Amino acid sequence: MTWAAQPGPQEAFVLSPVFEVVYGGARGGGKTDAALGDFARHAQRYGAGAKGLLVRRHRVALEPTIARARQVFAGPEGGKWVEARSRFDWASGAMLYFRYLDNDADADLYQGHDYSRVYVEELTQFPNPVAVDKLKATLRSAAGTPCAFRATCNPGGPGHAWVKARYIDPGLGEPIAESFRNPFDGTVSELKRQFIPARLADNPALLNNDPGYVARLQQSGSAELVRAWLEGDWNVIQGAFFDGWSNRNIVAPFAIPRHWLRLRAFEWGYAAPFSVGWWAQVAEDTPARPGLTLPRGCLVRYREWYGSTGRPGEGLRLEAEAVARGIVEREAGETVRFAVADPSIFRQDGGASIGERLRRAGVAFRPADNTRVGRAGALSGWDQVRARIAGAEAGPMLAVFDTCRDFIRTVPVLQHDRLRAEDLDTTAEDHIADETRYACLARVMAPKNAAGAATADEVWRREWGGGTRGAGYGVVGWKVS
Repeated sequence: MTWAAQPGPQEAFVLSPVFEVVYGGARGGGKTDAALGDFARHAQRYGAGAKGLLVRRHRVALEPTIARARQVFAGPEGGKWVEARSRFDWASGAMLYFRYLDNDADADLYQGHDYSRVYVEELTQFPNPVAVDKLKATLRSAAGTPCAFRATCNPGGPGHAWVKARYIDPGLGEPIAESFRNPFDGTVSELKRQFIPARLADNPALLNNDPGYVARLQQSGSAELVRAWLEGDWNVIQGAFFDGWSNRNIVAPFAIPRHWLRLRAFEWGYAAPFSVGWWAQVAEDTPARPGLTLPRGCLVRYREWYGSTGRPGEGLRLEAEAVARGIVEREAGETVRFAVADPSIFRQDGGASIGERLRRAGVAFRPADNTRVGRAGALSGWDQVRARIAGAEAGPMLAVFDTCRDFIRTVPVLQHDRLRAEDLDTTAEDHIADETRYACLARVMAPKNAAGAATADEVWRREWGGGTRGAGYGVVGWKVS
């Protein structure tokens, strides 16, 4: 083997004894080389006991990785590419498969396989951790070879939020331990995970061989994207669906005046997370507190309850009655004037609907307007959310208390659907976004009506046909109607 790790993060990656290591950050940080070099070392040490799987989200993304692997594995003791099996074979019996997971369900095809190393390239291209976590079940070795999971990634992409929450936010560099109890004998074991940050400056070989690379990166996108690529900045949100989001949408908590209208919005979930959001609508153009004035009509998210275990996409599995009790406890002493929820909870499948069970337990909802993308778009649900986030010169028309951490964690980083750009990627953690859409469509925002211009209801009838939009809720413009 002729490949050698560069001193710094790349060397730390291949030498780490931790079970789960993610190497991420800037483009050009030597991440692909680190993954390939790690397996080359693994194959050299364990021979036939070394069996690896390297996956990417899409097949086309495998091509440059395979091309680079041919170079890294070159030499008389290196691996030879076997096209028919899409893998590299070593004379010692070691092998490394190259595969892609175009859909999360493809991970089920690997159950029953066994590998001593699993590598995931561009981890943030996976919108949730479900498929990736399933692959960890394949890490086992009858030969007693030490097993490990390795991944590489850049900031951005549909999986930015869950990768950042799991690997970056807990701390950079230091291993984080997670304990697991054996259900058969009660023993407790520990697995560690570690994030190793990479910057372009950590790959001097690339910079020396291609001094124009930095300049070309700087031509390739926005200032925010370039910063993410050059510095590995995980606070950059590139390609966000709600691209108008900024720090001005986040406010410190203040006492909600009693005369402001209060609204509760709800997205049901059992195996997946549910989301309850409490919103208040600003009733006057006076400071909410010293130094903070929000425009009249602005929706303020002042409380939330996100029904998640803390693992992305995993719900609390609470029955409707338990959710109702939690809502009643949280809003004790206040008056919520009306509430809206996903219309699907009112479906009856041979018994009382979720909506009926909630009502019997003391929490009533009306079916929300569930429009995502309208035919003409002007009054679509996502356009309403975007318009409120962008706001006006006077300020945002949607604000969130900084205590609503799950909103701040999940909504701003949501991405566009790959096949339908006007919708967001529903495979990501979008539960709070849906609930927010219900709230915004319950208090529709439209520009002040000029003489002769169509009203919001007229636009609704023209574009969607018949009826009055949000009947029973009222139509709200830049001022409360």
